Amino acid sequence: MVLTFCTDPLQPEPTTVPEQILSQPAKPELRQLAVPAFFKLKFHFIFYMNSWGNSEAVWTNMLKKETKYTHNKNVLSLHPSLQPKMRAILLDWLIEVCEVYTLHRETFYLAQDFFDRFMFTQENIHKSKLQLIGITSLFIAAKLEEIYPPKLHEFAYVTDGACTEDEILDMELLILKALNWELYPVTVISWLNLYLQVICRKEHCNMLLPQYSQDTFVQIAQLLDLCILDVESLSFSYSVLTAAALCYHTSDGDVVKASGLQWDCVSTCYNWMSPFAKTLSEGDQIKVKDFRQVTDEDRHNIQTHTNYLGLLVRF
Repeated sequence: MVLTFCTDPLQPEPTTVPEQILSQPAKPELRQLAVPAFFKLKFHFIFYMNSWGNSEAVWTNMLKKETKYTHNKNVLSLHPSLQPKMRAILLDWLIEVCEVYTLHRETFYLAQDFFDRFMFTQENIHKSKLQLIGITSLFIAAKLEEIYPPKLHEFAYVTDGACTEDEILDMELLILKALNWELYPVTVISWLNLYLQVICRKEHCNMLLPQYSQDTFVQIAQLLDLCILDVESLSFSYSVLTAAALCYHTSDGDVVKASGLQWDCVSTCYNWMSPFAKTLSEGDQIKVKDFRQVTDEDRHNIQTHTNYLGLLVRF
């Protein structure tokens, strides 16, 4: 499974880096509804178990992470030799690796977050280093998220000799230091789990188990997979990106109720996402896959791959 980068002509990337990109990362204002009111409406029911901690504190902490773990659509401006398609190819390959090793969706999105945030701390990374950075990001994410993560030699093997075990270990240390060991963002998959659980909540239900349709979950996750390959997706916070994707599968009212986001905070992302949603709607609806040694309750959480790059070409 070899990662190759297309060198087809694309629109040239900027070769200068405005200082404001480094000092003020682009990030839309969250503008959530007041936490106390929102907590009384919904999160009282989500976090009703005392062992889960104070529900308002949990919700507030999630919002704080949105501000702390910043990302920026202009990240490639720091690397003049890179093009947006190279990032898309890399992330698509990581999705494929995740399916091969039966890794969770959360693992992929942690790796994506680590990769994008690391790249924003660096300058002039050459395209020959992208696969090493990507597979190392996945290596770190798997150790955090998976009960039985693949071994180091398996991550090196999947690069078909492009990255050695020692190179992955060296890059791991570089990434961890660059990220200041801040490795726990609230990913789009975390938001999706939460939003759907709120929308589909029933009285006296077991909130430790998903209350939503697994097919609905994977269909929304597929839309998010496709969107995240486009670097423009980094214009939006993860909570907003997820809320916009959810709008294509449920009512606006449910999304506002579940996310605490006012519609004017979601609408721009919703409109941007429209071509992606339309492209997916023209194909066959994805279904939950069965995986050997994965329980029925967990199978929707396993990252799956489809021809995302082929879908992007349509835009």
